Amino acid sequence: MVQLLPLMIERVGILVIFAFLLSRIKIFRSIIHKESQWQDKLYLILIFGLFGIISNYTGVEILQGSISTHTWQHELDVSSAIANTRIMGVAIGGMIGGPIVGLGVGLIAGLHRLTLGGFTALACGLSTIMAGVVTGFLGRKYSIQQDSASKAVIIGITMEIIQMVFILLIASPLNLAFELVKIIAFPMIIINGFGMLIFIYIIQNILLEEEKTKAVQTNIALNIAQSTLAYFRQGLNPESSKQVAKIMLKATNADAVSITNRSIVLAHEGLGRDHHIPLDKTSTKLTEKVLKEGHILIAKNKEDIQCNNEDCPLHAAILLPLKANNKIVGSLKLYFANPKNIQLVEYTMAEGLSKLFSLQLELAEAELQQRLLKDAEIKALQAQVHPHFLFNSMNTISALIRTDGEKAREMIRKLSSYFRSNIQGSKNMLIPLTQELEHVHAFLALEEARFPDKFILKSSIDPELKKVLIPPFTLQPLVENAIRHAFSKGTVGNITICAYKEKDRMVLIAEDDGKGMSEDTLYMIGQKTIASNTGTGTALWNIQERIKKIYGDNGRFTIESEWNRGTKVMIKIPFKEPSIWRGADD
Repeated sequence: MVQLLPLMIERVGILVIFAFLLSRIKIFRSIIHKESQWQDKLYLILIFGLFGIISNYTGVEILQGSISTHTWQHELDVSSAIANTRIMGVAIGGMIGGPIVGLGVGLIAGLHRLTLGGFTALACGLSTIMAGVVTGFLGRKYSIQQDSASKAVIIGITMEIIQMVFILLIASPLNLAFELVKIIAFPMIIINGFGMLIFIYIIQNILLEEEKTKAVQTNIALNIAQSTLAYFRQGLNPESSKQVAKIMLKATNADAVSITNRSIVLAHEGLGRDHHIPLDKTSTKLTEKVLKEGHILIAKNKEDIQCNNEDCPLHAAILLPLKANNKIVGSLKLYFANPKNIQLVEYTMAEGLSKLFSLQLELAEAELQQRLLKDAEIKALQAQVHPHFLFNSMNTISALIRTDGEKAREMIRKLSSYFRSNIQGSKNMLIPLTQELEHVHAFLALEEARFPDKFILKSSIDPELKKVLIPPFTLQPLVENAIRHAFSKGTVGNITICAYKEKDRMVLIAEDDGKGMSEDTLYMIGQKTIASNTGTGTALWNIQERIKKIYGDNGRFTIESEWNRGTKVMIKIPFKEPSIWRGADD
């Protein structure tokens, strides 16, 4: 027994080397960490069946109680037996692949053991087949990939003990079988258990490597998604695609990255830029197939890529569809100079990025729809011009024609300027401050013609702010409110307009010294329309809503008022054009 132990260690060492080499084989690694199909089960039967055959050939011959020095067993004497590691391979195969694999491996290893002969041939053959079936069913309950290694080792040791029982029950003569078990039982149980433990650790290491790879892939994919989000939110266009392609080229192992919509190449970065030119038509049949079918395709050679340039350095590619709202809107292509560089890692990452990019494009589409909705809402608010103002202005001009023709002509110009500003405001989300001031002055000129000496306008405008963009119809309604509601008949009111800088924001103020408002009215005004004989607060509510929708938390709209002391409306907006309106005309 003592002499057998080092020999068994040597034999199990050979099989551990075999197991290590097996773990480097791509197909075996892929079978380990996925649900086995019929083809995979066949591979496992052949692999572990070969494992069992090698175990039979490399076993240690026991001849009538003595240990043989032969290193390769071909045919045994009728009174001989073999101490080997056959059960280890059968048990692992069964636990990985299930009953079918266990039965297949058991039959290959067991029948091969029968052909070698010896007085334990039948016992060992039957016990091997039984071990394959039993471990196959146990493999359904205890996963060798997930459960602790100790469970699998205990199962393997149990199978080896059962083999010893089979030898005692079936092998003949009994005294020779008993002597054999005394010699081989302890070394085979210990060494097979130890070998199985190492084999399991090798398999679990494969899974650990895979998990680490997935974690790294996930991290890379999330970093890419985070980096590209700002660009894809702008939609699928040449500029956004160019930036995304640059990020992809830097973050992946691809030698070139190309992005298309359904008709043209939007961007190409990396090798082949001299002839893969943006804004050219998507001419390859492979790209057309991806756009038509919506499945990931792999070009494994230069002919599949179908590049018209004979000197193109790109010889392989992964083509992925880009989708938005269940519609294919474009494609993402990762090119490689060497086809061998397309590994499972690259494919899996590309597949994940395709889904992430498609989600980003859907979000961009949703934002565009929301932006268009806000656009429509704001245009509707801007279109609300007081109809009586036109009639009153025309009546005033009609009266002036009889008394002051020159002033009537001037009022017609002012009325024309006023309505031109209205039209421009309804077409644009933002206009320069100077244009809004022209609108205010045109309105005041018309009002002054109707009500001379009713108000005095004071203004203080920082010249540097005149080109800053603001929402149209921001100041004019405030000035109109002051004239309509702030001043009593027979009194002259003061209206003040200010514009100045405050850190990174512009402050606009429209103030009057008129009647003011009560606390109850002030609480309600600007929040919603109210019922009143003098007004509904619609203008203030409209301005408040537009500031909120365009600038969000970066805009401020406040009203201060005191009874018989006047009203002050303050608006604070950033200098920078709000990002939600960029690209609205794309």
